[in-house]
Amino acid sequence: MTFRADRHVHILVIGGGAIGTSVAYHLARDGAKDVLLVEKAQLTHGCTWHAAGLVGQLRGKKNLTRLMQNSVAVFDRLEEETGQAISWKKVGSLRLAGSRDRWSEIRRSMGQAKSFGVECHSLSAEEAAKRFPFIDKSGIEGAAYIPGDGYIDPYSLTMAYAKGARQYGARIEEGVTVEEIVVEGRRAVGVATNGGTIACDILVNCAGLWAKRVGAMAGVPLAAGVVEHQYFLTEKKLTFDADLTTLRDPDNNFYLKPDTGSFAIGGWEDGTKGCWRGQPPLDFGRELFPPNMERLELFALPAAERLPVLNEIGIQTVINGPIPVSFDGEPIMGLAPELDNFYVACGFTAGIAGSGGAGLALSNMILHGDAGMDLWPFDVRRFGAVQAQGRYLEERAIEAYGSYYKIHWPAEEAHAGRGLRRSPLHAILHDRGAVFGSKFGWERPNWFASDGGDSVELGSFEDRPGWFDAVGAEVEAIRERAALIDQSSFSKFEIAGPGAEAALQRIAANDLSGPPGKAVYTQLCNEKGGIEADVTFVHVDKDRFLFVTGSGFGVHDAHWIGRHLPAGVTMREVTNSYATINLCGPRARDILQSVTDDDVSNAAFPFLAARRIEVGNARALAVRVGYVGELGWELYVAQEYAGHVYETLREAGAAHGIADAGYRAIDACRMEKGYLYWSGDITPDYNPYEAGLGFAVALDKPGGDFIGRAALARIKAEGVKRKLCSFTIEGFAPLHGGEAILHGGRVVGSTSSTGYGYTLGKTIAFGYLPAELAAEQAFEIEAFGHAYAARRGPRTLYDAKMERLKA
Repeated sequence: MTFRADRHVHILVIGGGAIGTSVAYHLARDGAKDVLLVEKAQLTHGCTWHAAGLVGQLRGKKNLTRLMQNSVAVFDRLEEETGQAISWKKVGSLRLAGSRDRWSEIRRSMGQAKSFGVECHSLSAEEAAKRFPFIDKSGIEGAAYIPGDGYIDPYSLTMAYAKGARQYGARIEEGVTVEEIVVEGRRAVGVATNGGTIACDILVNCAGLWAKRVGAMAGVPLAAGVVEHQYFLTEKKLTFDADLTTLRDPDNNFYLKPDTGSFAIGGWEDGTKGCWRGQPPLDFGRELFPPNMERLELFALPAAERLPVLNEIGIQTVINGPIPVSFDGEPIMGLAPELDNFYVACGFTAGIAGSGGAGLALSNMILHGDAGMDLWPFDVRRFGAVQAQGRYLEERAIEAYGSYYKIHWPAEEAHAGRGLRRSPLHAILHDRGAVFGSKFGWERPNWFASDGGDSVELGSFEDRPGWFDAVGAEVEAIRERAALIDQSSFSKFEIAGPGAEAALQRIAANDLSGPPGKAVYTQLCNEKGGIEADVTFVHVDKDRFLFVTGSGFGVHDAHWIGRHLPAGVTMREVTNSYATINLCGPRARDILQSVTDDDVSNAAFPFLAARRIEVGNARALAVRVGYVGELGWELYVAQEYAGHVYETLREAGAAHGIADAGYRAIDACRMEKGYLYWSGDITPDYNPYEAGLGFAVALDKPGGDFIGRAALARIKAEGVKRKLCSFTIEGFAPLHGGEAILHGGRVVGSTSSTGYGYTLGKTIAFGYLPAELAAEQAFEIEAFGHAYAARRGPRTLYDAKMERLKA
């Protein structure tokens, strides 16, 4: 079937808010021809028109900060380029800390700012009051000032994007409602609108509040929710300088933007209302909801305590409108995995601030296949259909909204919508004291408490967390005896069909050739040699492989593989078919051998071998591999047999001191072993040689070429410009990632993964250094205003010769 349309365009953008117009502007500016943006009402008539317009650059990840910095760079030039005033007020931002914990959080952010290259200043309460004279200084522990921040007029900004888009050749049509999307195979070939049909080669969903509905038209589930958000404008009775900074007081849950003789003040209150399960009706337009004064008081009253002047003036207007909030509170961007030409940029709670950088990044993806930076925390593929479910999405979106100004503890867990996906061992482990975390809807044991699993995950910035000693005991069991770890949430896929091995040889950097019965650890690289995924393939049978990756990476990694599989080779997800039980530790072989008649000796079952064995009265695919650096097996068991296998191993291991362990212990062990984590230590921004993973690149493997081979061969020949290094600090240091690495008092890098090595008695950090510094040993890592002496060590700090792993 071929879609017959009234007209055809190359790139069709849906949505005329700040994001959609920015995408159209950047596409046209970069030379794209035949770009059409359609807006169902008028430009800005979604949620852009009632946005507050604050602009803040600092985020918790380097590339997200870069995205916001790119936005500011666009704002700096846009008015002159287009001739359209945008009212960009680069007056800076002031963030107050009203508690010791908040000051720790802000100081951590300032440390990241230093490593990211964002100008940021630490101020006392008195210094903060000089920049914003209206504040009551009582209780202020300190403040952060970022001079490059400010505020902008959302309407004028959007009009400038639109004018710029038209100047570069794009077209914009208002009053055009997309009512249906036509999909043929894996392509969105066009749309039906209230004004006729339009065929397209590329479709871009920037529909804001309606993005989830537009996605559903194309069969693309999007975890983009909608909630109510309020702010108010005071009476115009205030007098202040034109360069008065913006203000954020997270402990009092409000933000403030100076307006003409007044303040615009908003907050992020608990218990906001979800809207339409994320799917507003198409005829909803430039509308607001009635004010909710009970919710308004949740931030208005604390604001009046910090700003006594509010008690002397009234409220002029209350704005209560819908805003997008995704499942985790971060935007959603990229190529949807369900279709080959359907791009997404939605879920922007701070869409005005991010619009410039987001438009540039998505334009780069569409025109060049690369955003210009790794944007995994925004990637549409971090979600699956499960997170797009209406009630589940709404619960999480409401929580994400209400948590916006709450203290975000290291490794914190969500509380809403818990208990959705449970392994067959969930009840058993709960009774054994498991304290669960959540990943991709799964409940996973983070650590084990002694009080029946009711302990709270206590976070900390500068002190040892509440679970510190419990995790240490689990690590001790892994290193000295044996442990069982439920890893059933692993994403698992079966790849099968004639030519499966040849296809995977083309996709993977490592060598997968040879007979069945082995596991292969490998990176999947792009044409530039960047690491798109970090996975394990198990060669199960002739023409059949099991592909295993992290719980939250399944959609992303399967999309990458699926794009490159030839006809005749199929991939199907089997995550929910198999539980995964990891038996690890120096006594693991003794325990496993006691419950199986199969030979699991080192000679019969060497490292990286894969065999089908009996465990008790059940069958399992046993793979001799793991992520903790000890002798061990991952046992893939049909879900209905998982309880039996766990109990059999637990009983057999009792005499050997077997213990349960969780994901915090895994992380501590993998840091000691030098095992890396995709999205943290390795991303598409890095290649295997920089990361010390050259051993997993087989340039001369059978089958010849593979994706990224030419780039990797050149990188190997020329040498790398930076190297991933490990650093240790004696004893415990409060590192959480993103800290500045110093050499000779100069910032030379930032940390990626950090953790405590219980076996070594040291804090461990990974981070990239310029190649010329990688042989140095004396460094400092700065955290919370203190520079910790850090020694660069070998990449593998524990069992460097692999003697324990291969025992």
